[in-house]
Parts: sequence; structure tokens; C-alpha cells
Amino acid sequence: MPTPRKFSAEEQRRLFALLETPFSPSEVKWRVVLRGQKGRRGKVLPYADPRAYMDRLNQLFTPSGWSRAYNLAAVPNVVRRIDGREVVTGKVLVNCVLTIHRLGSHTGNGEEWADSSMAVTSAEAQAFKRASSCFGLGRYLYRISERWVDIDRRGTPKRLPALPLWALPPDVVMEHGTEPRGPIDPKLTGKIEVFRKQLGVGIYTEILSRAGFSHDAHLIPNANRQKDALKWMEAAARGYGRLRRLSSDGGAEHLDALLQHLRLATVQELPSLDALRFVVDTLESVLPQNAA
Repeated sequence: MPTPRKFSAEEQRRLFALLETPFSPSEVKWRVVLRGQKGRRGKVLPYADPRAYMDRLNQLFTPSGWSRAYNLAAVPNVVRRIDGREVVTGKVLVNCVLTIHRLGSHTGNGEEWADSSMAVTSAEAQAFKRASSCFGLGRYLYRISERWVDIDRRGTPKRLPALPLWALPPDVVMEHGTEPRGPIDPKLTGKIEVFRKQLGVGIYTEILSRAGFSHDAHLIPNANRQKDALKWMEAAARGYGRLRRLSSDGGAEHLDALLQHLRLATVQELPSLDALRFVVDTLESVLPQNAA
């Protein structure tokens, strides 16, 4: 039986864009991760149920177009503190291998305290969602900052925060007073997309989110946001240019040491603008003043 061909490069770009599209707001829930001292306020983070991930995979690839496999392990005799008391328990560890046929496989890990209710289910869900995020599915949720909200006596948020505009799918109607959708310039879209390879995925995605209010260059809401995103991209590119000049003027060994410290293979793997700024500032501090 012949081996099914891989998706073409164009098909892969289309599928990854669809995988990265945010979930419907109705599928996004909020979890209290920290309570204030008086118990009236709590920090919340968004998440989506594993069913939302499975629905997206089924929609794009059909139920027979993807699969997952779990490996379960346990670590016994682990001490944790509960309400000021030390309790001897264990940890459930789960590894999930998610395979999208004709596209590839990724692995995610999950863990949960063994004495927690539904420990295995929780660890499996975490591992599955982390493996999915390697394909871009649900990854945008990790970029949403914690919010403080009022909570009731049961620890439930009294009112849920609004999702940022870039975390909404393109078919969601914008509410009055939010960032308006308007005409976009296809030429600017093309110029922005050129920077993906030059800046690396981490910095490119960060700029799209922060300046373009989107996760995809084609979904930036209006031309003003396009111009802002392009300015940020150009500024980041100048930072990379500065980095190359510092490297060629005696900073190559220092750069290699910094990348090893950050556990990166190349500068294109820098995860954020702050990381780029850190590397440039560090090189400037260790090289002679007349370098570059």
C-alpha cells in the first residue's frame, strides 16, 4: 500500500493558520489560579476544554486523520503542603504523542498530584493540550495575561474578563468601542509576512499580537494596525542587524555563550523582544565602545 503523501507547503500554511485560529469565546473558560489575602479577589487564566481541541482536529482532519497515544507513570512518596500541613502523596505523570497524519507528530507532558480528584484525567488533558499547542492549536491562550477579578465565597469569578481582540476568531462581531475592523492593505500584509523568517516565529508572533491585535498577518483588523505592526517588525529587524554587527566585530564567542545560556541554537529562535534586547545589551556591555 503506497504511503500517503505529505501535505504540500501551501496546504501546510493553510492548515497551520486554521489550527492557530482562536476558539470561539463560548469555548473559553477561566480558572482561578491565586486568591488574594482576603479571599475577595482572584487571579484568573483562560483555558479551553479538551473537547474544543478535539472538535477542531476533527473538523480539519476528520476523526480518522489524527490520533493520540498516552504513556502513564507515577512518582510515589512526594511531600506536598495542604493548608499548612505536610502530606505524603505522589504524582501522576502522563506523556501524550499527538499525530496528525500527513503533517507530523508532537509530544506533550502533563502532571497532577495523585491525591487530587480525577488526577489521571487532568494530567492527560494537560499533556494532550500541550502536544496540540506544538501544532499551534490553543497556543494563543498561553499569551493571555493573568487578570484580577472579584470572586464569591465559593471562589467563583463574579464577572469574567473580556478576551483581548487578537484572541478572538475573525468571525466574531466586534463590540462598540473596541478596535474597529476596516480596510487593510494587501501590500502591507505581504511586507509583514516577509519578517516571519527574518525575526523567527517567537518575535514575529509577539509583534502580531501586541501591535497588530492578531495572530495572523491576514487578520489584522485595519490598516493602522498593519502600519504599527510593520514599524515594530522593522525595529526588531534593526535589532537583529545590530546583533550581526556586534557578532562580526568580536562578539561571536560571546553570542554563542549567550545562546547556550538561553538553550537556543540560533538567534532566530529568540522567543521575545525582551530576549533580543537582552542579547544586544549584553554584547554591547562586554565589547569595546567602538564596536559596530
